[in-house]
Amino acid sequence: MYRPVDAPTLKGWLHDPDEIALFDVREHGQYGEGHPFYAVPLPYSRLELDVGRLAPRTDARIVLADDGDGVAARAAAALARLGYRNLHVLDGGMPAWQAAGYTLFAGVNVPSKTFGELAEHHYHTPRVSAQELAAMRTGAQPPVVLDGRPASEFRKMNIPGAICCPNGELAYRLRDLVPDTTTPVVINCAGRTRSIIGAQSLINFGVPNPVYALENGTQGWYLNDFVLEHGGTARYPDTGTPAGADAARTAARALAERFGVPMIAPEQAIGWLADATRTTFLCDVRTAEEYAARTLPGAQHTPGGQLMQATDQYVGVRRARLVLFDADAVRAPVVASWLRQMGHDAVVLDGGLDAGLAAGVRGPHGPAPEVTALPTVTSAQLSAGMAAQAMLALDLRGSMAYRAGHVDGARWSTRARLAQDLHGVPHDTTLVLVGDADADDPADLAAADLLALGYRDVRRLQGGLGAWRAAGLPVRHGADTLPDARCIDYLFFVHDRHDGNKAAARQYLAWETGLIAQLDAQELATFRFPPAA
Repeated sequence: MYRPVDAPTLKGWLHDPDEIALFDVREHGQYGEGHPFYAVPLPYSRLELDVGRLAPRTDARIVLADDGDGVAARAAAALARLGYRNLHVLDGGMPAWQAAGYTLFAGVNVPSKTFGELAEHHYHTPRVSAQELAAMRTGAQPPVVLDGRPASEFRKMNIPGAICCPNGELAYRLRDLVPDTTTPVVINCAGRTRSIIGAQSLINFGVPNPVYALENGTQGWYLNDFVLEHGGTARYPDTGTPAGADAARTAARALAERFGVPMIAPEQAIGWLADATRTTFLCDVRTAEEYAARTLPGAQHTPGGQLMQATDQYVGVRRARLVLFDADAVRAPVVASWLRQMGHDAVVLDGGLDAGLAAGVRGPHGPAPEVTALPTVTSAQLSAGMAAQAMLALDLRGSMAYRAGHVDGARWSTRARLAQDLHGVPHDTTLVLVGDADADDPADLAAADLLALGYRDVRRLQGGLGAWRAAGLPVRHGADTLPDARCIDYLFFVHDRHDGNKAAARQYLAWETGLIAQLDAQELATFRFPPAA
């Protein structure tokens, strides 16, 4: 089913020329506390739901890593059932990796974040501090502040007057937002790296405006005691064709030539996607609305700014091929120029969406789990069953969702910890799962694990927590209902910075600026910056 691999061998594999996927099957919070540089998060709680997207080729070399606690072996068994054949488990898990002298990197999206810091060093990206930006805004020619994050992050906190325009859209939509080529432009994000990449994207693109990155982003603004807004909705306009689109296409061609971005014909893309010996990802870098309206079959929605910022959320196989496409010949070349500097084999589909549809380009399809529908119980039945001690509500949503509100008396767990969290619960107890309402609810995956543990009667709460609330049944909430130490799916220092926690913001910024110093020579050699101009 799998073969063990020791840490030194795995370290060599990560730098050899062949494809490899190193999946960290621990939960998100555990992953964020420390993992190898190239590890991709694939929590056991969501394993079968996401692996087909992250590693569509079933004979790709896959290494699974845990805390040395056996979760990786269970993950290997699950992947073997899906048809994966080249499976390995890091012997001893993360403790063995660290004992061998290799670094465990805290945080998430580490390669992308590290690249952003390196890019600032390489390009000497102009930047302004929070105090400088505040002074500029009261000057004779105030800048336009563009926030390079997705709208969901922008709504959490934004600089007053800023406009949401994710990094992947900046070059394409700039003239709708900043018609005057002399107006200064300041790009910000939550912290540092998207500010840097967004600003440098426009500079590389050749825009004549003065462009700056806001040092430390919204967190730097807040740490300097400037006010942030919450719930902001200002964003780029939904126009069919942005202003200056022809000039942008010309600039994108020049950018692609400067950074050596290959353009491949649809027929070549079809050949790559049919090649059983290599992994090829088909990436639609446009907006969610455009993707929902029309895309190539099997393409993954990889919004351009996030594909640069969080590559490991979309691409699980190192040294795979990435075929990017748009419908405008602007966004895909800009994103590909960065991905190639990050060490990825990224190309652009010539002719974009229309050419791909005409030629029949079709993306990869990895294996998907077969989920058996569970019988359901109503809220009234669960309430009565719990009162009679014949039923136990088992909440398998995220720990923060559980804290925000859960069935009174429900026990929280995650798939990797079911045996520990149900210790002492008799096997004749009816377990009623409380999950999310979406189609890929990870609670469905846990049902098979529960049956394997000996629980013979596993059901779902019909209508979930919403139905329980609607029935007027008691709901508990609060941080005291689940200790921080048990919230293994939540990385506090990354998320708490969004909630007015200045200590978390400082810790996060120190983490970002400290990433480069942790790299070894092989990890540093991943990145391929062009010679300085």
